[in-house]
Amino acid sequence: MTLKKTNFENLEIYQLAELLADEVWQIVLCWNYLAKDTVGKQLIKSSDSIGANIAEGSGRGSEQDYRRFLRIAKGSLNDTRHWLRRAFKRKLLTDAQTAKLTPIIEKLTPKLNAYLKAVGTFKNRSGSKS
Repeated sequence: MTLKKTNFENLEIYQLAELLADEVWQIVLCWNYLAKDTVGKQLIKSSDSIGANIAEGSGRGSEQDYRRFLRIAKGSLNDTRHWLRRAFKRKLLTDAQTAKLTPIIEKLTPKLNAYLKAVGTFKNRSGSKS
């Protein structure tokens, strides 16, 4: 069964968040129990939360709520960065894995910031409030 894409699924920030979460999942699957149970669970939750907040905010109906959820997504991205640093310091990430994750984060961070700043400006530019 193929589901029709919703508006948030067409956003590049959502697609990047989804890619990051999927990559994190694949990495953590290979860790030992202690690493999975500590850093791994936190890393998966924080990376999944980025896209989840973009999706949830898009369905809230108000610009103010949407911006709030986008700010939460930014916080989750920072949380993910923290857990990736912990994983790297604890030698849970290989150089290849780090090289795969870094460009995603480096692309997602400014795009998410820009999108948050832009929410609402499209309506204001056109003069329409609907």
